[in-house]
Amino acid sequence: MAPYEILVHIPAGRVQLEGQLVVPAGATGIVAFAHGSGSSRHSPRNQLVAGVLHARGIATFLFDLLTPEEDVEYATRFDIALLTRRLTTASGWLMKQPETKTLNLGFFGASTGAAAALQAAAALGDKVKAVVSRGGRPDLAGDKALEAVRSPTLLIVGGNDLSVIDLNEEAYAKLTCTKQLQIIPGATHLFEEPGTLAAAASAAADWFVRYLTSAE
Repeated sequence: MAPYEILVHIPAGRVQLEGQLVVPAGATGIVAFAHGSGSSRHSPRNQLVAGVLHARGIATFLFDLLTPEEDVEYATRFDIALLTRRLTTASGWLMKQPETKTLNLGFFGASTGAAAALQAAAALGDKVKAVVSRGGRPDLAGDKALEAVRSPTLLIVGGNDLSVIDLNEEAYAKLTCTKQLQIIPGATHLFEEPGTLAAAASAAADWFVRYLTSAE
């Protein structure tokens, strides 16, 4: 059976957030993507990860946290509070749709989107069953949010992304939830080296299958 797929627009204050919802037949969970600064829902990296999740029976919602006009402003890209509000708004929408309201919810964040995912997970509590960060900046979520996260959290970092490894290790130490820090050997920040993005996507899929399909 073909997956359910639709382009949607979610009201968020004075703007509309555009996103692509894909729900494979028999999906057991859904992952909302929070992309990084200067990226979009069309990111080939996130598209690849989404494809891996679909193959494992996980629905995805790839959407733009910022409008094109907002995304050109450097300060807006790093406005974690704004990104978090947008992700929380999208999550509320997903929780009300007939196709997704019964699915366990997870977040996949990259770069600054990882901070927004963790802040939103802290705010939403047990409504978020799992979080994955790829090459993320979880440190930007802040100590209070990191300590409040209860969702099982996987931090994936490239082995050659040394400064980001340090930032992830600092954030990891402050997480009190079920957690794992996974280093992908040979990968730099954007996982452009052969096989590294596939390895990251596989690790993310394993985490989501484990915690979205088994969540009560």
